[in-house]
Formats: sequence, structure tokens, C-alpha cells
Amino acid sequence: MTQTLTQLENRGEFIRRHIGASPEQQLHMLKTVGAASLEDLTRHIVPDDIQLDIPPAVGEGATEQDALAELKTIAGLNQQFTSYIGQGYAPTILPPVILRNLLENPGWYTAYTPYQPEISQGRLEALLNFQQVTIDLTGLELASASLLDEATAAAEAMAMAKRVSKKKNANRFLLRMMCIRKPWM
Repeated sequence: MTQTLTQLENRGEFIRRHIGASPEQQLHMLKTVGAASLEDLTRHIVPDDIQLDIPPAVGEGATEQDALAELKTIAGLNQQFTSYIGQGYAPTILPPVILRNLLENPGWYTAYTPYQPEISQGRLEALLNFQQVTIDLTGLELASASLLDEATAAAEAMAMAKRVSKKKNANRFLLRMMCIRKPWM
């Protein structure tokens, strides 16, 4: 049976378009794993101490349009502040061409496909590029970039130093901290 584009859009049924197998597919999957129903499957895989006696009162589902309108209202409450991306622990002068083409480039924080984790995919690509530039500029065989922040980067560096150290019983690090007053403070 051929369906029209309007029938395929089905704008009011967000959940059906994005999540879920047909009832026939569900029955096939349940039979394959040996469960009588989704509730039966849940009882077998979710530990008893975290199962609820009664379902939470979440109310009726919203249409896609209603959900988007509510999210837009919530997002409208956000306040915009100055971004300090790329400023780390020391004041940094970042040329506008780099700022726009790297840090503000939507390609770094926009999903390429609907199932990718949006900003994390672009950030991962940026970190990999940073590592490669570091290798190219320094001539080192290896470079690393933290996946989180400066503190995590320091912890990762210490963990790596510990792993490659010939003194396996050395369990202390000497850290030299620098306090630099940032111009916006």
C-alpha cells in the first residue's frame, strides 16, 4: 500500500515516529527473549529494590508542537552572558578568524546525523584536530587533549605519568600552581 507524504508525516504522533517497534515486532522480540510482556521483561531485568509499586504520575503525553512550544518558553528564560571559551586559566587573546572559524563554527557543535550526541561529536573532532596540530608543531610522537577541562587534563597527565614511570612505587606529585588574575575578575 502506498502512503501519501501527509500520511507519513503524522505530525501529531511524535513518539510513534521516533520510538518504538510495531506490536508485532514487540511480540517477536518478547518471544525471542522468553518474556510474556514488556512488564514481565521489566520485572526480570530491573532489580526489585528500584522498581516502583505504582507508575509515576507523569500525566498525558504532549504533541510534538506542544513539547517544542514548552521548550521554547523554557529556553526563553535563559540569560546570555559573556563566553570565556578558550580562555583557560590565563587571559588569552584569540584572533577573530580563529574564534569564528573554530570555536564559533556551528559544524563543531551541530549534529551531523539525528542520532549523534550533538556538541560532543564536534568537540571530539576539535580535540583530535588540536592533538594533531600539537604533534605537527612540536614534533612529538604523541599528544593528548582532555575531554573535559583543565583540572581533568591535569589528572589525566598525572595518571599517564604514573603509568609510564619506571618508579612504580612513586605515588606523589609536586604541583606548582599559578594564580593569574583574569582581566574580567
